[in-house]
Amino acid sequence: MNDVDDVTAFVLAGGKSTRMGKDKAFLEFKGRILLARALELAADVGQEARIVGNPKKFAAFGRVIEDIYRDRGPLAGIHAALKSSSTELNLVLAVDLPFVQPDLLRYLISVARETTALVTVPRADDGLQPLCAVYRREFGKVAEQSLAQGKNKIDALFAEVETRIVGPEDLSEAGFSGQMFRNLNTPEEFEKAANIPNEELRLETES
Repeated sequence: MNDVDDVTAFVLAGGKSTRMGKDKAFLEFKGRILLARALELAADVGQEARIVGNPKKFAAFGRVIEDIYRDRGPLAGIHAALKSSSTELNLVLAVDLPFVQPDLLRYLISVARETTALVTVPRADDGLQPLCAVYRREFGKVAEQSLAQGKNKIDALFAEVETRIVGPEDLSEAGFSGQMFRNLNTPEEFEKAANIPNEELRLETES
């Protein structure tokens, strides 16, 4: 059994999906809507899985947390999540990461448990992945200060706090491909991703 008592998991589903043209949370991907898959992942690694987004849209799927700072992007979602949390460790997962696997999330949480860093964030070839990361509750104060100053950038805050970056070499050594972080922003990306076999995203590792 996984030790999930010290982790709350949040699915960020509040994006406007302007480039996709429709709400990504309800897009069907390989037979399931993205929100259902993300919630299953979250429930697998946390004592509770919550949705950060609009209660009118998502209340039927579980407990919903609303942004305190409206229309301020993902940092506002992270802030709202951490403000609502009673656990030290908090997994944040974007709804549009259909290739993320439970063992990757468990790996990130295990790394977070071994450090005092406020953020444990993976870095793939295309940069940091703050929407598939583990945050200590105290990061919520840092996010609030930034939002109160009108600043919405997440990555900029990592230089201000202790941050544990899980680099491509760490991921590869643990058996994970950076392609797992491939997200879906446009209909073209969605169509292309639907044809990628899941096994291509898991590296061969010796047992």
